[in-house]
Amino acid sequence: MAAVALSAACSAPQALNPADVEEATTQITRVEPLSWWTGMKTDLQLLVQGPDIASYEVSIPGGGLKVKQIHKADSPNFLFVDVEVAAQAPADTYYLVFSKDGQSFKYPYIIRQREKGSADRESYTTADMIYLVMPDRFASAFQDNDEAWQGGEYLDGSARPWAVPATPDKVDRQDPVARHGGDIQGLINHLDYIADLGATAIWCTPLLLDNQPHESYHGYACADYYHIDPRFGDNEHYKTFVAKAHEKGLKVIMDIVTNHCGTAHWWMEDAPFKDWYHVNNPYMQMNALFSVYMDPNAAQVDRDRQESGWFVPSMPDMNLDNPFVLKYFQQWAIWWTEYAGLDGLRVDTYPYNEPEPMSKWCKAVTDEYPNMNIVGECWDYNIPQVAYWQKDNPNKNGFNSNLPSIMDFPLEHAIHAALCEEKVYWDEGMTRIYTVLAQDFVYEDLSHMLIFFANHDHARSGDTWGGDPRKMKLGLALLATLRGIPQLYYGDEMMFLERKDCPSHDGAKRIDFPGGWEGDGCDLFTALGRAQAPELYASAADLHDYTRTLFRWRKGSKAVQEGKTLHFLSRRNEGARNITDNSYSYFRYTDTDAVFVYINNNEEPRTLDWDHYSEFVSGPVKGTDVLTGEPVTLQNGVSVAPKSALIVEFSR
Repeated sequence: MAAVALSAACSAPQALNPADVEEATTQITRVEPLSWWTGMKTDLQLLVQGPDIASYEVSIPGGGLKVKQIHKADSPNFLFVDVEVAAQAPADTYYLVFSKDGQSFKYPYIIRQREKGSADRESYTTADMIYLVMPDRFASAFQDNDEAWQGGEYLDGSARPWAVPATPDKVDRQDPVARHGGDIQGLINHLDYIADLGATAIWCTPLLLDNQPHESYHGYACADYYHIDPRFGDNEHYKTFVAKAHEKGLKVIMDIVTNHCGTAHWWMEDAPFKDWYHVNNPYMQMNALFSVYMDPNAAQVDRDRQESGWFVPSMPDMNLDNPFVLKYFQQWAIWWTEYAGLDGLRVDTYPYNEPEPMSKWCKAVTDEYPNMNIVGECWDYNIPQVAYWQKDNPNKNGFNSNLPSIMDFPLEHAIHAALCEEKVYWDEGMTRIYTVLAQDFVYEDLSHMLIFFANHDHARSGDTWGGDPRKMKLGLALLATLRGIPQLYYGDEMMFLERKDCPSHDGAKRIDFPGGWEGDGCDLFTALGRAQAPELYASAADLHDYTRTLFRWRKGSKAVQEGKTLHFLSRRNEGARNITDNSYSYFRYTDTDAVFVYINNNEEPRTLDWDHYSEFVSGPVKGTDVLTGEPVTLQNGVSVAPKSALIVEFSR
């Protein structure tokens, strides 16, 4: 990186009247962030792109905004302009004036009034259930939104207010890795379904432009960080989606990627700096070796490969050690939060980023929004290595990520494995879940852990568990009652299975939600559609109602949302031997309320030995069966059916 900083004193005279200057037509390609606000803590640095723009001086005539410093990049087609926004600057359209050799042109820049209370916005917590959606595979409201458009229509005939440019990756619902046509309006149309299920937050996989020629449907190879992919909608439509979600009591979490972009990103043709992204010649792929950051024995070459290697050949690795790249991504996250009214963030491939710059990134976002929750994808099954990435974890090397929340991959792995195992040894079956929770002492903040048993990167749980709806119910019961913030992957409430009509692939697991497209044979968004579902979805109605009961109840359970955990691992005698029993029980509790959970992962019923729990409660206890709503007395002799969960709430 070879930045050259120029002081504001070198810029054009402030007395210049913008009214006397012609507006830019071809001289400016883009200015980012697209706009800004008064009252922000984050300093504003504009990325300006245009032919030979580095040869121009820059000023902002009038009051309110002031050019503090200008930075030249390696490319002559970029400038980075530090702008001071006065605390009392009026919301208005200001003008960047570019001058050279006695000639000037101007570019409009909007400063908005910040909404009252914006900085103090609340985020997602253990009181929430997050519903994860892959928009391309959820629902389509447009007849066709992947072809070249000059305008368009909603299915109801009303005008669509934006055009979709020609894009290389077309709609083909038969192809598991092609676009399938889901869009933002499809999400809006089914917000009632999501809210009714008991969800209180939505996490959508990325909606920003991904213009790769193949497999662009997932959105993780960004081509423009400031624009929604027009096949989903546009920026204003996304803002409308957030507002509509809020009306339904749903928070919105944006999925963002700071580690890599896509090879179709506009800056791949002309990057501001030579080290804007990591250039590896020959190509070097990352090694997915997260341990290099905390391993005292790690070789520097392994750390370099982890930091600088590309995720895959289509996803160049960003260089966050370049301060202009870091600033770009800090402002970008803040811009979307402020512009769209977001409630939280999820960061993809978190440990692939350079750790120290990402710590600064997290701090910049949470300095601007002190209550903002950010969860990082730290895909590792080693508990200490996952804990390393959570804010304020007492790491021996002194590193603090400033990342509030982490995804509990060890628990996800344990749930999947446990429910697959029938005949078990000492450390198998439900013992796996017990063992993971037994290591909760490692984590800094259990209330900031996102728990799940599947997401878009995993096999469909229904396939993993052999299409057994009983196992799916056990997974749902665990998800609803264990500590942390639960996240449910779309369709798992009805045991969606991988497509069998095409080769197994991530795209085959990310199936279309039946009923989301006009002409679908069944509509699982409706009770009637679930009741009349074909054999493939024979359990859909029952599983949906089970999920709905659990998570609607969970919204009112302080014991589950905020309580402590006391867990018990069952052993049983078989002759002279004491062997592992494939069941697991625990209490979630506060000073006033408690929930008792018994998970029977056996093919035979289990009889409750209530005396076993005497250290928590003595004698029979009257409570309410969460799943049936019926009164129940917890005491010796209560039978728990095979492959089922007993969940009872009671007052202490």
